[in-house]
Amino acid sequence: MVFLSFVYRFVTNFAFLAVVYFSLNFMEKYPNRAILAILVLVYTAMRAASTLRAFYFFQKIEKLEAETKRLQAPINDGSGGTTARKQIVADVARLRRDGELKSYMDLFFLALIVLLCVANIVRQ
Repeated sequence: MVFLSFVYRFVTNFAFLAVVYFSLNFMEKYPNRAILAILVLVYTAMRAASTLRAFYFFQKIEKLEAETKRLQAPINDGSGGTTARKQIVADVARLRRDGELKSYMDLFFLALIVLLCVANIVRQ
């Protein structure tokens, strides 16, 4: 499932890039193309802000992971629930790492879309 989530994220970002590319290249009149490019830039800026906010969230989760590991160390005296807690912390760490990778993927495609829009605005 993890691999499929990465594939899904890649396909949806690539589809958005393709839609922007074809939409901008099939516009004949410059004012229409510029308006569309500016609207896409606004949408891209909103998505980039959301993605950057997610990085702040992931940073806070990472601090919670470190604090949980620190607090769990003295408790690991052989009691029954420690393996379950260790598994939960490991799962959260994996989900955080996967979320960060997906966010990097989003930012990469958003940067490509920004370059595409700026190139189409500059081009007469």
